[in-house]
Amino acid sequence: MPVAIRGLLAREWLSSRIVYNPLADAFHQNPYPKYARLRGRDPLHWSHLVKGWVLTRHEDCDEVLRDYKRWSNAERLQEGSDAEPALANDAPSMLFVDPPDHTRLRRLVNKAFTPRAIEQLKPRIAEIVTEIIESLPEDEPVDLMEVLAFPVPVIVIAEMLGVPAADRDDFKRWSDPVARTLEPTITPEETKAAQAAFAELSQYFEQIVAERAKEPREDLVSALIAAEESGDRLSHGELLSTLRLLLVAGNETTTNLIGNGMLALLNNPDQLERLRQNMGLMENAVEELLRYDSPVQTDGRTALEDVEMYGKTIRKGQRVLTLLGSANRDPRVFANPNKLDIGREEIRHLAFARGIHHCLGAPLARAEGQAVFRALLETFPRIELAEAPRYKDHVVLRGLKSLRVRLHRS
Repeated sequence: MPVAIRGLLAREWLSSRIVYNPLADAFHQNPYPKYARLRGRDPLHWSHLVKGWVLTRHEDCDEVLRDYKRWSNAERLQEGSDAEPALANDAPSMLFVDPPDHTRLRRLVNKAFTPRAIEQLKPRIAEIVTEIIESLPEDEPVDLMEVLAFPVPVIVIAEMLGVPAADRDDFKRWSDPVARTLEPTITPEETKAAQAAFAELSQYFEQIVAERAKEPREDLVSALIAAEESGDRLSHGELLSTLRLLLVAGNETTTNLIGNGMLALLNNPDQLERLRQNMGLMENAVEELLRYDSPVQTDGRTALEDVEMYGKTIRKGQRVLTLLGSANRDPRVFANPNKLDIGREEIRHLAFARGIHHCLGAPLARAEGQAVFRALLETFPRIELAEAPRYKDHVVLRGLKSLRVRLHRS
């Protein structure tokens, strides 16, 4: 660990007797004990490492995420991070704007990316998942991340966008480096890679948009081009930023839901068997899996005014991290929060955030997760871990590098 980081952590320990160090390997493996200590002892915690406040209780995170008048998401592109050049462009995505701009963008995008469209897509999602699962080897180690969790969302979004099947591998090659820019652990080399991927992805979508403008099809790109309200449409830059957001955010969330969710079921065989015996619990089970080990662990906002919480003052302009993974294990909201219970009632998790920035692709991620878990359990009566899973060294997005299992049909 670099001397500078050790010094910051020492200062933090002296001031609060507790340290938030999301860079530690132990944290990547299991952040939940640390979350519990923060919730109990210092629910609004100043982190010297991230140079901002860390908020851990469900009620507080929920309030901050909902209140766009006091908390901004637009400041994230103005904080001078290493990732900024890879993200900055003349039309930031709706993820990085506040009302009224966000309201307008979301309204237009919602006209194309509708719940009805996702519902109509479910049979095709099931076909895609079945095709992949039927090709998986039996009785030998196979990495579910590589063969299932990674390809499913890429294939689905590629079909929604109407792009050639041959381009799918490029989608993953581009989206992974760009998603890395969300992480504080990004290196200068990774930033350069993200910038290159960002440029290639933008150039690719430029070509697709130009083609659809001339010859519209029954796909999401054409629907976004046509989206209109009272004469207002998405600008060219807004269209490109929306396509990038749908690709990158959609891939990561679903991939991590599949990986984290399957591992949670394997580590809780009673719940795995309960789901296998009652597939009617599938929708609820996916909500519980989202709560139990959330694909997105951290969101954040910037204070637009001084805010008092827990006897402390968050100054205007200071950053607050809302730890969604911690909020989803808060015993003030969830009974026995560290227990996986696929029959849990009223699962008010924050896995997809809350308020105006609630994840646009949440219905798609849910549909993909339900299809994958259903097909796996119906096809393979026995699924067992082949080796210990490996986690990525991420802070914002929690997911596995590998999940090697053995699949048995009998």
